[in-house]
Amino acid sequence: MRNLISGTLILILFASAQSGEAANKKRSNAKAAAPATSTNSAAHQQLARALDLAGKGQYQLAASQLFTLSRRSELQNDRPQIKYILGLMLMEMKMSQVAAFQFVDVIRMDNTKYKKQAIEKLSIVADSLGDDTLLDYAISRVDVSDIPASNKDMINYRIGEIKNKNKDFIGAANYFNRVQPGSSYYNQALFSKGLAELEQNKTDSAMDSFRNLLAIRGKSGVTDTNRVAAQLALARALYQKQSWDEAIEAYAKVPRDHFLWHQALFEQSWAMLRGARFRSALSNFQSLHSAYYEDFYIPESLLLRAIVYLYICKYDEMEKVLTLFEKTYGPVRTQITGFLNRNNSSYEYYVEAEKALDIKKGKEGAPNLRLPYLVLKNALEQGDVRRGFQYLKALSEEKARVEANISVRATPLGVYAQKIIASRGKNKKLAIGDMIRAHLQNMRADLADLYEQAGLIRYEMISGKKDTLKKKIVGNDLASAQIDDKINREFYIENGYQYYPFRGEYWLDEVGNYHYLGKQSCE
Repeated sequence: MRNLISGTLILILFASAQSGEAANKKRSNAKAAAPATSTNSAAHQQLARALDLAGKGQYQLAASQLFTLSRRSELQNDRPQIKYILGLMLMEMKMSQVAAFQFVDVIRMDNTKYKKQAIEKLSIVADSLGDDTLLDYAISRVDVSDIPASNKDMINYRIGEIKNKNKDFIGAANYFNRVQPGSSYYNQALFSKGLAELEQNKTDSAMDSFRNLLAIRGKSGVTDTNRVAAQLALARALYQKQSWDEAIEAYAKVPRDHFLWHQALFEQSWAMLRGARFRSALSNFQSLHSAYYEDFYIPESLLLRAIVYLYICKYDEMEKVLTLFEKTYGPVRTQITGFLNRNNSSYEYYVEAEKALDIKKGKEGAPNLRLPYLVLKNALEQGDVRRGFQYLKALSEEKARVEANISVRATPLGVYAQKIIASRGKNKKLAIGDMIRAHLQNMRADLADLYEQAGLIRYEMISGKKDTLKKKIVGNDLASAQIDDKINREFYIENGYQYYPFRGEYWLDEVGNYHYLGKQSCE
């Protein structure tokens, strides 16, 4: 796209090169010294030729020559211009990471003429790479009023993301709201705006945002990820509003063949417990704990299931679930702790995550893991880790383009490009390793807390068994009148439900608090 370099800009640069030559001659004459050296004159002539190649769209030749000229000491005053144009050439060659370094250099030079343009272009290449570090660097220096209209939506969205990350939810929602309909960032901005509003406890405004996104994606397929994410977010907003029945219905609209369905089913179970729909919750647990989902890290769901069994006095089933929890997550907890204690290198954590990613992709011959797959799979699905691997993929693709370009690969520019890509890749792998370690530490802490909860639940189970035994001894057995006792149990069995009579509610909420509403059916 030649519009990246206007003819006017080329003329300005060409004139600048000539004026630099004239100025050098003038200074030489003023000092009564020899005329400008042929070397200095030749350097500016080479710069003029390189700029001419750039203007004609011969990006590879121009880039190679500009890269060499950017290191010439006699062109030091022209370096911001050279670096900026070189960055534009590299953008055209789809070498975004190498281009980013040129724009960073221009910004650091603090050249008044090219700094603003370099910030704008750095924002674009950082956005295409998905590099959070470069984005933060660019956005922290950007003045939205200086950005062309074509890029303002991207900048507003990215500023909103940074404010969201810094927990400035009011500011984040404000910037997300500036993204215009029709922009490629509009759907993301609308969704993120809803999340920022939820953080402010503005549930009605958040639900409006999610419903707007659902309406926009209404003609998309039922498994369209934007549409499904909006539906799940709407269900969560209804849950936050404590509209249990509406939340249950909203969760039910997440399609079964989408990867978010399992998470929706788990969260729907919470809503069912809060809404005292225990039989439905039990039905959900059957799906959540099926063999198909054995690689999912969901320790909390087992404790929730045990709580329901405790409520309906099914102590044998409760014992089975608690035993399953300890059998499944006891070794997991031990392995996580051991791995954290034995490994201090960030790269070791990255290597383990990379092996798990190969398994997830179905690659043959993947090496054995030192951590449980369900733990690493959970870590891989975290937003920061996922973005990290996407960035590594972008670097790998750029490296392949450089190596496949014979006319560039062996040149000083090609060698420089490969060195930058390798360095950035190494640093990102270490950063991903640190992310994995942080997630493992969080899992270890969560499991320690859940084990304490499991101990409390087991204590309640023992107490319940004792109370039930006392009642049987004195002849005061379970109450005969139960909720739904007028509905024949065959109705539930025929519709695939487990049938347990119950009365009231007993559950453990998402922050680990016990609640009693009504009476247990065994009283």
